[in-house]
Amino acid sequence: MVPPVQVSELIKLGRYSALLLRVAYRESQALQLPETQAEEERKIAAEEEKKQDELKGIERTADEESILK
Repeated sequence: MVPPVQVSELIKLGRYSALLLRVAYRESQALQLPETQAEEERKIAAEEEKKQDELKGIERTADEESILK
């Protein structure tokens, strides 16, 4: 067996600091994820509603302009 290597305290500090920063960043991203998904769902719903309104408008104008009344 190879004896354990002595690692500098500065290197240990840097590694643990990077680990903690990565965990904190991931946590903040996980908290923001539902907000961004909700925003996208609202945009999609608004677009679908707009398309439905346009289709209804087209149907109304077609009914009004129909010569087969």
